[in-house]
Amino acid sequence: MILKDLFQSDLVKEIEDSGNLKHFAAGEVIVNMDAYIKNIPVVISGSIKVIRTEEDGREILLYYITPGESCIVSILSGMKNETSKIKAIVEEDAEIMLIPADKAKIWVKNYPDWTDFIFNLYQKRFEELLDVVNSVAFQKIDMRLLHLIKQKAQLYQTKEISVTHQQLADELGITREATSRVLKNMEKENLIILYRNKIELL
Repeated sequence: MILKDLFQSDLVKEIEDSGNLKHFAAGEVIVNMDAYIKNIPVVISGSIKVIRTEEDGREILLYYITPGESCIVSILSGMKNETSKIKAIVEEDAEIMLIPADKAKIWVKNYPDWTDFIFNLYQKRFEELLDVVNSVAFQKIDMRLLHLIKQKAQLYQTKEISVTHQQLADELGITREATSRVLKNMEKENLIILYRNKIELL
């Protein structure tokens, strides 16, 4: 299991003893906005997307969680017994180890490799969030769309991505009409090929 590549054997045993390994289908919500975090997800296989939802219903993609990673926002909220500021949705069918938040707090004191895991995640997510801020503030929609399509291609290890214009629009926090218009321009520039509910990256 991937846990053995991340942690020392004694911590792996604690995780396996106290955690709950579950399978989730794509589209399932595993962390909701404003909910208390009782379990911290560590992805074993598959992937999760983490989004921020505003009161008007608009959403924006913050980052993806891939095998061997967790959600730093969930970890911090869980250990401090605070409500979640994000929503986590399974992007592709996933196997996830759910770790009780109270255990995660204890392990910070007892296991240096767990603390290192949290700090490394924090650094990586902070850099990714800076990219999101930079993208929203300074990049045009076409560059943001192309970057997102490339992210998904890397995530799924394929250049043919099954995704709708609405899904892309939701993840970028823009309208479907603007998304469709920009995608058509990108197709004219031979960057992508559009199919029904599918995009091929050239």
